Amino acid sequence: MIILWVVIGCLGLLLFLLLAAVIRTLLEPGKRSDYEPAPNPERAEEYAKKLSAMVRCETVSAPDEDLQYKFLAFHAVLEKLFPLVHRRLEKTEIDGNLLYRWKGEQSDRPLVLMSHQDVVPAEGEWLHEPFSGDIADGKVWGRGASDTKCSVMAFFQAVEELLAEGYTPPQDVYLLTSCTEEWGGEGCPKLVAELEKRGVKPWLVCDEGGGIITDPIGGIHGNFAMVGVFEKGKADVRFTATSEGGHSSTPKAHSPVARLAAFVNEAETRPIFRRKIPKEVAAMFETLAPYASFPLKLVFSNLWLFRPVLLKALPLISAQAGAMIRTTIAFTMMSGSDACNVMPQKATVSANMRFIPHQGMKESLEIIRKLASKHGLETEVLTANDYTEPVDIHGEAFRTVQQVIEKTFPGCAGSPYVMTGATDSRFCQRICPNVVRFAPVIYGPEQMKGMHGLNENIEYNCLPGAVDFYKNLIEAMRR
Repeated sequence: MIILWVVIGCLGLLLFLLLAAVIRTLLEPGKRSDYEPAPNPERAEEYAKKLSAMVRCETVSAPDEDLQYKFLAFHAVLEKLFPLVHRRLEKTEIDGNLLYRWKGEQSDRPLVLMSHQDVVPAEGEWLHEPFSGDIADGKVWGRGASDTKCSVMAFFQAVEELLAEGYTPPQDVYLLTSCTEEWGGEGCPKLVAELEKRGVKPWLVCDEGGGIITDPIGGIHGNFAMVGVFEKGKADVRFTATSEGGHSSTPKAHSPVARLAAFVNEAETRPIFRRKIPKEVAAMFETLAPYASFPLKLVFSNLWLFRPVLLKALPLISAQAGAMIRTTIAFTMMSGSDACNVMPQKATVSANMRFIPHQGMKESLEIIRKLASKHGLETEVLTANDYTEPVDIHGEAFRTVQQVIEKTFPGCAGSPYVMTGATDSRFCQRICPNVVRFAPVIYGPEQMKGMHGLNENIEYNCLPGAVDFYKNLIEAMRR
């Protein structure tokens, strides 16, 4: 009888809490994100032509190859497109990587604007040739149009226009663009080392990463400025199983391939990494909640009640959502025997891991190493780096970026966002506490699909806003 009353009491409390959450959600005014770029065809077409010229210069990068000639050709294009930048700013070139200094009225809180020159290879059948730079259907087409020559064009153009007005920035401004970002090479570290040598300690770094994302989560519609506030760490790891080999006609139990398969299956089907909603992700949900349909609004507005449910549901909603709350492991490469009738003496599977702050590199690698050992596998960490320290989402630098977003893109809500990928900006963490990842262009579903895929493009009506964002950010450095 006592147990029954306890159950009834618990159910009653749960219903009361649920009713409180529903009432709280109903009382919260709903919002609509109605931001669309203001029509400005003359500027948009001018910028589209400049971006097209940049896309036509093929800058595919690869490790262990001397491709500097490609980037020197690209630099010549930049010099032609942005003559004032190249006449008035101090330029430093290091192995194809570029650093420009625009001297300001003061130098105590420098601003770094950055994005990369290099692009990934373009394979498959494209609607427009990948390095054509075609301007058609309101878009600039080609590899690098959205990732990320659009950003490079925009901040160069912003400085070009301000120089034409005779403007002097309130703080030193540095333009930084590497040619090794796509494979995590030494380009950006060399530029950061140059800044260190000069004693430059940026107050704010703005790189790619986030952007103005259309429909960022199912059930939430419109354009939202998603500002990356930290990057997950990453590692490439190889797992190896060995045996004496032999003929496949007399197979022994627990062969290398079978052990690897069991390991992969357990890693993918059992929740081996702890789930937790970081405060930055909680802030994102809080920001997006008023724009959501009622069920999502109910959950996002009341994390105090629905957090346990959300932790289980997010990975089911989308892979992106799941990656923001836990360390992930993705198995990507395999090797075994060279013949179907030969048992392998050695078989391997390789994986890419991404580390979340609440379970960083050391702990996550130890978890996967123990699981591999359980299946008789050896673990070899090929490369690894930990997550970056988050930007203070209540601090002055993040508020400044949010204010510039509000000024430049009226009606577009700004939100913190977790970068599940990697950018060059992680190398800036050691010299700057305020590193944000935000490309001020619109990424709709088509643009998101085209990054590193087929038919990459950018709608050029968003380019004037991107230029204005960088101009406003430069001006916002005045205290």
